Amino acid sequence: MLSARIATMLLFFASGASYATWGVHIPTIKAKFGLTEASLSLAMFAIAGGAIVTMKPLGRWVAHSGSARASVLGALGFALCTAAILAMPSFVLLLPALLLFGITNAAYDVAMNAQAATVEAHCGKPIMSGFHGMFSLGGMIGAAVGGALIAAGVDPLAHCAGMAAITAAAALWSRTRLLADHPAEPASAGKRGRANRLLLILGVLAFFGLVGEGAMYDWTAIYMQDVVAATPYWVGWGYAAFSGGMAAGRFAGDALRARLGTERLLAASGWMGFAGIALAIAWPSTAPALAGFALMGLGAANLVPIFFVAASRLPGVSPAEGIAAVARLAYVGLLVGPVIIGGIAHASSLRFALAVVAASVALIAVAGPRQLRRAETPG
Repeated sequence: MLSARIATMLLFFASGASYATWGVHIPTIKAKFGLTEASLSLAMFAIAGGAIVTMKPLGRWVAHSGSARASVLGALGFALCTAAILAMPSFVLLLPALLLFGITNAAYDVAMNAQAATVEAHCGKPIMSGFHGMFSLGGMIGAAVGGALIAAGVDPLAHCAGMAAITAAAALWSRTRLLADHPAEPASAGKRGRANRLLLILGVLAFFGLVGEGAMYDWTAIYMQDVVAATPYWVGWGYAAFSGGMAAGRFAGDALRARLGTERLLAASGWMGFAGIALAIAWPSTAPALAGFALMGLGAANLVPIFFVAASRLPGVSPAEGIAAVARLAYVGLLVGPVIIGGIAHASSLRFALAVVAASVALIAVAGPRQLRRAETPG
């Protein structure tokens, strides 16, 4: 059991580090192909679009293959695509490469989360948030190492190939240590219909949670610069405060879920995120804004792990299909969240736009616990 848990943690860490490797090389890609902001947006949309469009069939594939096998194959495919991105000779070839990058990332993501749900079920105690904490830690370390390698003049293709080799090695090491999924119970049409309705509700709640998370990633620096009027040194700390809160909240999330229960933790998370954004809006100075963004990170940290666990336990669907259904709407929220906030900010102000983020997490705090009770009640 311990070896399966360590192997799954390693898969989450490698996923976060690999995605961060892509993130730090976005400027490299823009410079290599001479992209405008519009062309770069198209490239980034190819990744998200590939993931969203294929999420449902990928969920079925993971359920059919088993999360252990699918995690290894997904990680190997993702590693190959990570290595290939900067090897593309033209923007025309880059787009399909990024589309495959998004598809393999989605396959890897659904499979490792389904495996995490299987490991948690075997352990008999909450451990899902810790896995997501390893993803956050991998992202932070991957970004830091990537920045250092860029500063040292390391060839970007060599960097991506090296990260791909690490991800592939993690997948191959994990291959014999991951657990077989529990056999899916036969489901009546009525039970499956109820599960699909609940998955839609959980997915909508995850959408609102990821709208807020996406907004934090893209708009904290702008808020610190334009609204708080922070000095240049402190502008980037808004993002760092939110990311640090996310990582801390995820590593503490399992113990909190065991102590408080899923419903109370979800409500507390939503209200904490609301309080954080409200603080940053009401008191637009450097220290209060940073404290508010850190609180939002703490609040947002366990939303996705909670929704994924709930989706993986619904009678009538396999864990992989349940997670894929919720993840699909969550990814849409992450994609459109920054756009929605930008549009609202353009029409009114960024402070008002962030008030919409506060409202979205408050909605989760109010409506989420009741929906979790419905998901946990046999139909």
